[in-house]
Amino acid sequence: MATGSAPARPSDLAAVCMRVREKSASYDRYNFSSRFNDFLKAFFDLAQEFDSLEDFYRICVAVPLEMTDLDSALYLLDEDQETLCLVCDSDQGVLAEKRVVQGDPHVADHPYASADRYVVPVCSKYPGANSPPAEGEPGQRRTSLWNGADSTGGQGRILGMFAVGPLERLDETDRFFFVKYAGRIGFNLGNRLIARQNIDHLKFINSLVMDIEHNVIVPNMYFLHLFNQLKKKIDELTGLEREINALHGDEAGQRVQRHCREIREKLLGYHGELVKHHANISLFLESLFRREHFEKGHLVLRPRSCYVEKEIILPQLEHYASRIRAAGITVERPKNMIDTEFQIMVDVGLLAQVYANLFSNAAKYTREICTEGGACRKALAYGCEIVDDFPEPGRQGIKFNVFSTGPTYSQEEGERLFGEGQRGPGCEHIPGTGHGLSFIRHVIELHGGVVGYEPTPEGNNFYFILPAPPAMHAASA
Repeated sequence: MATGSAPARPSDLAAVCMRVREKSASYDRYNFSSRFNDFLKAFFDLAQEFDSLEDFYRICVAVPLEMTDLDSALYLLDEDQETLCLVCDSDQGVLAEKRVVQGDPHVADHPYASADRYVVPVCSKYPGANSPPAEGEPGQRRTSLWNGADSTGGQGRILGMFAVGPLERLDETDRFFFVKYAGRIGFNLGNRLIARQNIDHLKFINSLVMDIEHNVIVPNMYFLHLFNQLKKKIDELTGLEREINALHGDEAGQRVQRHCREIREKLLGYHGELVKHHANISLFLESLFRREHFEKGHLVLRPRSCYVEKEIILPQLEHYASRIRAAGITVERPKNMIDTEFQIMVDVGLLAQVYANLFSNAAKYTREICTEGGACRKALAYGCEIVDDFPEPGRQGIKFNVFSTGPTYSQEEGERLFGEGQRGPGCEHIPGTGHGLSFIRHVIELHGGVVGYEPTPEGNNFYFILPAPPAMHAASA
């Protein structure tokens, strides 16, 4: 082996190397006999060989029985984290039904002698194993993970207790070894419990997706039928107006006719709003609850060619128009998005939600400012421009933006808002979760783009850049 000073290493690698050295030194202190080393090898090999949780319980008590001729039992905390139950022992194997323990052994965060056995806590490395209650809820127990003489003091969760005996056959070395053994049981058991939880969660999600398709998306399509029926009745009302006018040309008839016309016009307005709202919600339902998202475990794009302003921005702006008007905000539209707007390939549903989040934020956070000329302005604006050298030198991108007037953030604060759960200072009294800009960043990055923030003299500019289509490169060449 090479000698001399150790080479410089990255800090993260150096930290792991230090733990390797500490482990090596601790193994020298343990000085376990070959019997105990074979014991651990058998446990690890069998833990990988058998998949089911019940077989793992059997391994925990079978290895001590066969390797040392000692009896043992595995006790686990029930789901309520309060009740200790016997699940498997070297006499009966896995019990058909868990047996609640009355008295000893009891739960403790340290090993102890009880009757004729040595009892050691079984701890998971991960606090989330076995679905523990939330912080502060009844039944919660937290403890330092018992890891023997080389404990790092990390936080874990007691899963149960492991008892081995008879006590008279266990010297100090044996007891120390079974502390280490219980730690290995806890680590493996915690991983298995988390894996089982993940499998259960995936099964639930797959079932939920089918429920959403069956109970939400398909019934939502029935609204289109109802809207068509409503439109037919509005058209019938128009015919009724004509009949009234033909039968009653006097003032009373004209009054009834005017009333019918007013009702018809209001119904037409409501019908139009319902159709637009339904189309928007249907677009969001389709883009968020696609089966591919849940099968792949991440958002899956369905890109198609579209004109961004016409097909995405204007429908979302119209959807938020009433909220924007109620806030007293003026919308400043560009004369044209691009001199000749090109179609680009995007996921229309997901990009529509990007603009929905940006316009929703603008409706909530836009504030009135006074310009240098003394004029008051409370406005939002949108637009886009061509940028060079994106996503790489020699290529072009399209920078889309939504600007709103108001107090600005620093560059660092603005960029930080794209993190999950992040909100700006002074927003505590305004409803929000801090998820919107994080969602935007996720969607744009899936499209191969980037997001960003720019403070301006009069407000805040949030933007994203997408790769320009090849046709735009050819036209600008």
